Amino acid sequence: MKLTKKIFALLALVFALVAVTACSSNSSSGKSTAKARTIEEIKKSGELRIAVFADKKPFGYVDNKGAYQGYDIELGNRLAKDLGVKPKYVSVDAANRAEFLISNKVDITLANFTVTDERKKQVDFALPYMKVSIGVVSPKDKVIKDVKELEGKTSIVTKGTTAETYFEKNYPNIKLQKYDQYSDAYQALLDGRGDAFSTDNTEVLAWALENKGYEVGITSLGDPDTIAPAVQKGNKELLDFINKDIKKLGEENFFHKDYEKTLHPTYG
Repeated sequence: MKLTKKIFALLALVFALVAVTACSSNSSSGKSTAKARTIEEIKKSGELRIAVFADKKPFGYVDNKGAYQGYDIELGNRLAKDLGVKPKYVSVDAANRAEFLISNKVDITLANFTVTDERKKQVDFALPYMKVSIGVVSPKDKVIKDVKELEGKTSIVTKGTTAETYFEKNYPNIKLQKYDQYSDAYQALLDGRGDAFSTDNTEVLAWALENKGYEVGITSLGDPDTIAPAVQKGNKELLDFINKDIKKLGEENFFHKDYEKTLHPTYG
């Protein structure tokens, strides 16, 4: 199967997802330390504060001109526009995505936030806009094709990711080398400080295409998950706005256009 078809299948763009119900939770856990802003307050400020990655190309990154770019950024731009304000991007690490919402440092998190039961206790998720699994990239001359090959070896992970949780729960014999930022994790792989790097399959596939000598030997590990925008727990007003907007964007082929603009140059 051609790589492009694989990527479209992995991303499962919004048309297969907009019909589902919002992935919010009513759990009392994850109470906020600072109350979320209302839509009226957001409009009055003129800015929608959006948490994104600054080093996860092609989904969220800062280009050589200092501007935020990527798949998530395009969605953030549109959400802000439809709300009648400008986007204000705030760089986060994987481990503090929920905390930035809880402490009201941002209004929305779009940093490739995978929906999990544990995270639902802390934040409320809107409709998903992407589908993803865990992937494993390693050097071609020592490519890892089965997760059992990592037993007794070291897998690099980023703190606060589903990959970290998956390996800790299912493969405790695999040593994990943890980093706060994706850029540091990839550099560790390049430096040979670990045998492989595990994170979202969409990302490692993109990285391997740009870094010769590396291969994604495992393209799907564990159960498929969805990626969705998140808001502070209980912020129903903003959650309802996002859900309504995502349905509209799906109807107008926004996510296909977003793919062509931001992901197609990488995946081909």
